[in-house]
Amino acid sequence: MTRHLDLGCGAKPRNPYRRDELFGVDIAPGIDREGLQFRTANVALAPIPFRADHFDSVSAYDFFEHVPRVLSSRDGQALRFPFVELMDEVWRVLKPGGLLYASTPCVPHPAAFQDPTHVNFITRQTHLYFAQPELMARMYGFKGDFSVVRVLPVRPEQDYEPMALSLVQRLRRWHRERRGACSHLVWEFKANKPASD
Repeated sequence: MTRHLDLGCGAKPRNPYRRDELFGVDIAPGIDREGLQFRTANVALAPIPFRADHFDSVSAYDFFEHVPRVLSSRDGQALRFPFVELMDEVWRVLKPGGLLYASTPCVPHPAAFQDPTHVNFITRQTHLYFAQPELMARMYGFKGDFSVVRVLPVRPEQDYEPMALSLVQRLRRWHRERRGACSHLVWEFKANKPASD
């Protein structure tokens, strides 16, 4: 059986890779959906409530932009980096070779800034902090290791799911990007980790 986890799933969890079992996590309690194994948790501040190497894939639709980049400790003497910690957690719960599929509003499009709850601004280069060969977030304590499958601008109402595109579709996407019509960025990453025994 294959398993998928949708972070910040709300009332409509998604399963872009069509895994056998669907799990969801959200800060809002009481989400009831048939066939969904749901847990309430604030994964921006606490670990993802599942064991390591549990999922074949994880998705995050319009979620990463709500995760703070920096918070101070309770005593104000130290800093923590919730987005870096969350990316570590995503890596932890993925099986070796597991996939992350994330779609988030991207700078400089206004969609990245218009919602006052957006506190984490993603650019075309942010993935370099979490993926090979740079892994630049190591300086902030990141322990995970991802490889990029793809990073591309999208218009979510047309390009939300992972798929192979025809030449015509790629040309249309390129044209939308040049016009500034692509409000979101897709990250599709593979978790690099040794196979467990």
